[in-house]
Amino acid sequence: MPTTTRPNILLIHADQHRADCLGAAGNPDVQTPNIDALAAEGVRYENSFCPYPVCTPSRYSLLCGLYVRQHLGWTNHCTLPPAIPTLPRALRDTGYQTAAVGKMHFTPTYLDVGFETMRLAEQDGPGRFDDDYHRWLQAEGLVDRLDLIDQRKEYRDLAPDVYWETVGALRSDLDEAHHSTTWIAERALEVLDGWAGGEHMLMVGFVKPHHPFDPPAPWDEMYDPQALTLLPGWLNEPPARDVQRSAGYFRHAELTEAQVRRAMAYYYATLSQIDHHVGRMVDLLRRRGLYENTLIVYTSDHGDYMGFHHLLLKGGTMYDPLVKVPLIIKWPGQARAGGVTRALVNNLDVAPTLLRAAGCAVPSTMQGLDLASPAAGRDAIFTEGWIGDETMVRTADGKLLWYKEPSLSRFYDLRRDPLELEDRIDDPAYASQISDLREALMRWALYDARPPTYLDYAAPVAPADNVPPRGAGHAEALADYFARRMAEPFEFAK
Repeated sequence: MPTTTRPNILLIHADQHRADCLGAAGNPDVQTPNIDALAAEGVRYENSFCPYPVCTPSRYSLLCGLYVRQHLGWTNHCTLPPAIPTLPRALRDTGYQTAAVGKMHFTPTYLDVGFETMRLAEQDGPGRFDDDYHRWLQAEGLVDRLDLIDQRKEYRDLAPDVYWETVGALRSDLDEAHHSTTWIAERALEVLDGWAGGEHMLMVGFVKPHHPFDPPAPWDEMYDPQALTLLPGWLNEPPARDVQRSAGYFRHAELTEAQVRRAMAYYYATLSQIDHHVGRMVDLLRRRGLYENTLIVYTSDHGDYMGFHHLLLKGGTMYDPLVKVPLIIKWPGQARAGGVTRALVNNLDVAPTLLRAAGCAVPSTMQGLDLASPAAGRDAIFTEGWIGDETMVRTADGKLLWYKEPSLSRFYDLRRDPLELEDRIDDPAYASQISDLREALMRWALYDARPPTYLDYAAPVAPADNVPPRGAGHAEALADYFARRMAEPFEFAK
């Protein structure tokens, strides 16, 4: 077997994983022993943030090391401009074999960002009628009914009452073998089993724990909602300004504690299912003698309110449960075993960190830090908001949420008020601190200079045999298949 000093890279990316929903982060209920083990053998970043709490923009930032205003991918329906250097492309150009499995959320579906092979399982947008997973479900004569109801308006408008009563927390209508989490894990294991020596890179994108909260049996019975500890920040009713800003996918004002507990139980179950498959990946690497020389990263694109301020899911104010993400790095050789750092870091840091670990030059465009440096960290974190009119500037002590309409802006003293309950924007005692943060924001970017979203359906796609040719009619045929199946009578298990 050939040897190399350059590490293999396994980048595991969940969707909507709240940072404190890990055993390693002190959560008393969720069972994530395999991810916790990675944290025990690597470094866990307690203050890791996403650059934009929306799926596709955050993924693009992770891959290219740029803020959204720089890479132009403002929505879930956008394209990363081909000229922008990316992590997988830089690795591929220096000899790495690069692969992607699972949810990438690109437009076009198989957008070439540097992955030589892509086996995809998408959830939202046209990708779900274009990807490998849903073509496989069609071949198996199956349909992911609950996921379609949750993600596609034409089906959500006809959703049964039980979907709304349970805030989408229901047992999956697919068995475990056909659930997206299992399919993604199996494809990842196939790639890992083909590794020989070093210089391989695999990104595994799990759809979960993103809603709907639909673990398959038997995972759906893993947690008792009444036995769970409500996460920090639960209120008996949502703050009026939060509801005014975003009524909520499931109507925040009508949310009950029982619904939140149920959502937590099923959310945790999807996390434990992912954790199980993370353990399978690690076990395979160990059996094949590759674990020591593999750099493993676990992170997510954004978090979830999950009851914080009586809110659920995402799409509103950039409170910490939404913008904080788990970040764990297990280095080759485990030289930094068991570390925990409170440094302020950003998912922009992942690409340059991995490139330097692989001995690659870091493109000058990338804005991130090298997290291998003990001094890595920022004085302030910048995160852009859901609809482009809000920016967060956050230090260890305080958080400024600044809006285009200044009267909506807020400031929280995180030392005294970690649950972000008391807006101090008009408190004279904080005037100097707020002024400094506002100045930092203006230095970071001219706030009103928001460039347009970049979208190109004709952008180059990955050169792989499984990528369907454009205009072949497969997407229309797949959409027709799912529409016919969705018209069949069905009842979800409560």
